[in-house]
Amino acid sequence: MWHDYGAMSRNVQGCQQGRKARKPLEAVQLRDLALSYVARYATSGARLERYLARKLAERGWADEGNPPDLGALIADFVQQGYVDDAGYARMRAGSLERRGYGARRVVQALAEAGVAEPVRRAALGDAASQREAALVLARKRRLGPFGAPVADRAGREKQLGVLLRAGHAMDMAREIVNAASVAALEEWAAELDGDELHERG
Repeated sequence: MWHDYGAMSRNVQGCQQGRKARKPLEAVQLRDLALSYVARYATSGARLERYLARKLAERGWADEGNPPDLGALIADFVQQGYVDDAGYARMRAGSLERRGYGARRVVQALAEAGVAEPVRRAALGDAASQREAALVLARKRRLGPFGAPVADRAGREKQLGVLLRAGHAMDMAREIVNAASVAALEEWAAELDGDELHERG
């Protein structure tokens, strides 16, 4: 889709009174910005494209008769290995799981980064790692047996809400909130690891 980056730039510059106007971007500068971005950040192709579009909106494009082809630039970066959506998705999913987020929140974050649906699904951890992520959050937020006993329904529903908002499935959230002890939860989390080891053996 063609955007009038020159007009967008003039609008932005009009709102930035008192700032020195910068020259519109040329092809070499645009590529340098892209290279600098991928050198600093792990990113998806869609995130890189959004970044470059924002820079074009800020600065404008020098050759208004020959608009920049961001899609071609991103495709070239993918071919060169500078951008790898699958690698980004695995890294981002692992980071979120280690912080205690569940599958639904992981998929949502990857979707917001423009990662395609099959790549999002492939990046998710297995059932064992998802249980471990739920335990991470439970420890951090003192849910279920990790905190003080909660006898009333409202208190349990509040804890369930914490787990659900973090992206965990309802059955997993109930398992944690209703667990009799920390040891029982840790055994529940380890069950799948044992099954997988047995299958590989």
